Amino acid sequence: RPLGVDKSIFWNLIFVGVICFGLLGVFSLFIRYYTRILRWCLDNKLLFLSVPTAIVIAGFIIMKNTGKEFMPSLNEGSFLLMPTSLPHAGVDENKRVLQQLDMAVSGIPEIETVVGKSGRVESALDPAPLNMYENMIIYKPEYIIDKRGKRLRYKTNDDGLFETKEGNYISSGTKINSELLIPDKNGSYYRNWRSKIKKPDDIWNEIVKMTKLPGVTSAPKLQPIQTRLIMLQTGMRSPMGIKIKGQNLDKIETFGLALEAVLKEVPSIKKETVFADRIVGKPYLLIDIDREKITRYGLAIDDVQAVLEVAVGGKTLTQTVEGRERYGVRVRYPRALRGNPENLEQIFIPDSEGTHIPLKELVTIRYEQGPQTIRSEDTFLVGYVLFDKQNNKAEVSVIDEAKNIIQKKIDNGVLTVPDGISYAFTGTYENQLRAEKTLQLVIPLSLLIIFMILYFQFKSVATSLMIFTGIAVAFSGGFIIIWLYGEPWFMNFDVFGTNLRELFQMHQINLSVAVWVGFIALFGIATDDGVIMATYLTQVFKKNEPRTIEDVRASVIEAGAKRIRPCLMTTATTLLALLPIITSTGRGSDIMIPMAIPSFGGMLFALITLFVVPVLFCWKKEFELRKVKAHEI
Repeated sequence: RPLGVDKSIFWNLIFVGVICFGLLGVFSLFIRYYTRILRWCLDNKLLFLSVPTAIVIAGFIIMKNTGKEFMPSLNEGSFLLMPTSLPHAGVDENKRVLQQLDMAVSGIPEIETVVGKSGRVESALDPAPLNMYENMIIYKPEYIIDKRGKRLRYKTNDDGLFETKEGNYISSGTKINSELLIPDKNGSYYRNWRSKIKKPDDIWNEIVKMTKLPGVTSAPKLQPIQTRLIMLQTGMRSPMGIKIKGQNLDKIETFGLALEAVLKEVPSIKKETVFADRIVGKPYLLIDIDREKITRYGLAIDDVQAVLEVAVGGKTLTQTVEGRERYGVRVRYPRALRGNPENLEQIFIPDSEGTHIPLKELVTIRYEQGPQTIRSEDTFLVGYVLFDKQNNKAEVSVIDEAKNIIQKKIDNGVLTVPDGISYAFTGTYENQLRAEKTLQLVIPLSLLIIFMILYFQFKSVATSLMIFTGIAVAFSGGFIIIWLYGEPWFMNFDVFGTNLRELFQMHQINLSVAVWVGFIALFGIATDDGVIMATYLTQVFKKNEPRTIEDVRASVIEAGAKRIRPCLMTTATTLLALLPIITSTGRGSDIMIPMAIPSFGGMLFALITLFVVPVLFCWKKEFELRKVKAHEI
């Protein structure tokens, strides 16, 4: 249902019929006036060829100014909220904050479940500090569905309100257990989302609004699978960031804080998501043993440390065996005797004569700041500055803008890079750079293969180049459609109560691997019309053997009139096949729509090749005819 489930099947069928028959009607008019237009094009070749030339130039200009990213993010049906608190926050404080985050998120009607985690498990694969939270958030589907993913209908009254088993009436978007609604085959679909929630991004904005707590940082928009891939590739919990390397943690943190202030000035970066690692901020309890004092009592450092090991850390003295199970028996002071520095000062250390000496007579106990986590890479210590881009901004464009601003700050002396410190941008944008290098080889190779196939078919470089112009026009047409998709005025009107921009999922499209795959597919089908037209043109000229320019043009018009219908049928089937994709909203549409847009737009603009190929073919034959006549004279 392209118009949505809130519209009846009748209106959806009418809409689909209008599109299909409207497209066929336009093509019928195209066929009717094709010979007249073609005759004008043959009489005004240069004027006509300026049109596809302008399209190609516009397409390449748009390509140079289009943003780049690796891949559009897939809709996983869930979010991963990963904020952090201050490094000195204790276990109880982190537990309280985690509960508050869960309660705040679960209060949003669109949220189905939320589970929070603080710290890490006993695994080296998850080196998360205690002050880093991971809230796994699963939101409800837009409509109530069954186990097979089919939407369910429920009983409504004349006002469109849903009736519950308790006799109450509620509107769509109200948080309620689906078991309380009354199933009805003739009823309406129940929408889980409120009317102001149009897409998953709106749910994420609600989550960010509800989780603004004192002492807790914001977090970039993340999804569970996406986050795991990012963390495996870069070690960060953000799709974009700066990796700072050096040999001194204090310098790394200081420079990271300076970069944080600079990145907040970048317009294309969300200020609330910029966060530099607070590396040296964890309070450590330092017990400094005074060597002169312990020597006065005849003690060694090992004597003091052995007592502290048992009293504070605990020591395994023996092992108990219960069947096949073995448990260590540890001895340690109770928490009441070791819970604070004052209690530790009262620990007694026995000397060689059996005298018990208070620990405060032998050591100095104080708090000292230290690193909460120590990361390393390539033999260097590492710190991160995390950030996220504004909506509808391309990753590569954001990185380039941030690089330029940081470099200007360094050149002006406002920002200084400490000695022994280096920095580099990292994140999913690195995947884009690697993919771009691969595409620089794949795309020319695919074009070369297409050209060789055309050459083997026609045994003529000139004819193959004529057909190849269809790829250039289609390529540029694809970029023009990509540009139009990002313009808010394009198709911004309603049909049957549905906005066409929302219907066709129109938003800013960045150059990604998915888009380039769509262009590669377009290259293969953009030559179809040219091949059909060139094949019949060759056959007609072999049959007619024209001797004058008028005969040449008559033969071209004859061939065009005979092959316009199959050419348009090829284009029509392609466009109609792509319509369900560019109007889709389900899982996977985030990737399929960017793949389909270049093919859809390219095939629309490729219709001009139905004139370009005949005009160029006619131009070639006229040139050959004039050359022959000149030779005869």
